[in-house]
Amino acid sequence: MTPIHPSRKPLPIEVRGTSKQPLGMTAAQFLRDYWQKRPLLIRHAFADFQSPIAPEDLAGLACEESALSRLIQHDEDRERWCVKTGPLSESDFAKTGDANWTLLVQDVDKWDMDVAALLEHFHFLPSWRVDDVMISYAEPGGGVGPHVDQYDVFLLQVLGQRHWAISTDPNAPKDFRSDVELKQLQHFVPTHEWLLDPGDMLYLPPGVPHDGVGFGGPCMTFSIGMRAPSQAELVGDLADYLAEHLSEDQRYADPDLAPAKRPGEIDKAALQRVREAVPFTAGLDDTTLIDWFGRFITRYRSAQTPLPPSKALSDAALIKQLDSGASLLRHPWSRMAWAQQRSRCTVFANGHAYPASVPMATLLCGQRVLPPPHTLTDEERQLILALVNDGHVIPRKLRGRKA
Repeated sequence: MTPIHPSRKPLPIEVRGTSKQPLGMTAAQFLRDYWQKRPLLIRHAFADFQSPIAPEDLAGLACEESALSRLIQHDEDRERWCVKTGPLSESDFAKTGDANWTLLVQDVDKWDMDVAALLEHFHFLPSWRVDDVMISYAEPGGGVGPHVDQYDVFLLQVLGQRHWAISTDPNAPKDFRSDVELKQLQHFVPTHEWLLDPGDMLYLPPGVPHDGVGFGGPCMTFSIGMRAPSQAELVGDLADYLAEHLSEDQRYADPDLAPAKRPGEIDKAALQRVREAVPFTAGLDDTTLIDWFGRFITRYRSAQTPLPPSKALSDAALIKQLDSGASLLRHPWSRMAWAQQRSRCTVFANGHAYPASVPMATLLCGQRVLPPPHTLTDEERQLILALVNDGHVIPRKLRGRKA
């Protein structure tokens, strides 16, 4: 969220909508002051809105094979949450009781044209940004627990009342509970709380912790959610697209190759060739590019992968073997490379990265059999131990040498 400049008058977090301005302001004002910046509660945003779908119809839709639905029940006494993924059945609803459960059905706008008509009020946003209208029905106490969404959402109350609590604390912890299937927050301390009536709408930008709970009786909320692909999704899909459309004839090439000075090193010249070979690396810093390429090139066209030993070697056992004159054999299926950036050096082995010293990295990549090392720093010994326990290096006693 955007911090408020101390010299400016704080913007209100609660406004009142009208039939002409459901947002309580013009769309331009909303986008300038609130969109992806701060939450906003709009009282009477759609004061006369009548739900085009009844709770019974929503339950029926949740029983459809191709509908995306979840039934979430909360056992308050044991603090347990039960999540049942659709398609649901009548027997599922028969077990719910009259409190502490909620039904979520996604993409209802794809099934009901009258629900889809609600989206006409959001034409101030690009249509491709709008994902779906999810509808949640809840009995008193029903909800999904405090959580964080990574996309913008408008929460329109259409039936009954729902209690909403949010936190605008920029330093609020966002760690998830490990004992619940839902991505619930471990800690949630609200800074604002409201009871929403039919027609009220709460806007939340991405990253705002919030918790909505049914209050007083049955309630139903329409959630108009936005599409917000992550960087990982964007880059992954772009990579797939490029891989499909780029020619196999275009490959990593090094016609300007000079004799290698240090065995196995991914040097600056190689890194520049990677940038020229991969179309979308311009935005990557050297550290990220080296880490990716080192892992990739040591996995590339590798038919087999070394297996870790059946029993991990301890640090003390490694020291004993090295002191007794054991040499170190690099596993024949272990492919290694290394790179140095400033004072940092990394050894890559079959897609894994290990911190290393330059001398040890050069030795590991340059020789298949390493003679018994005379002296090792703690860092170098820990590197060897990690490589041994991951199967990349095998201690071997030299023949004819006495212990």
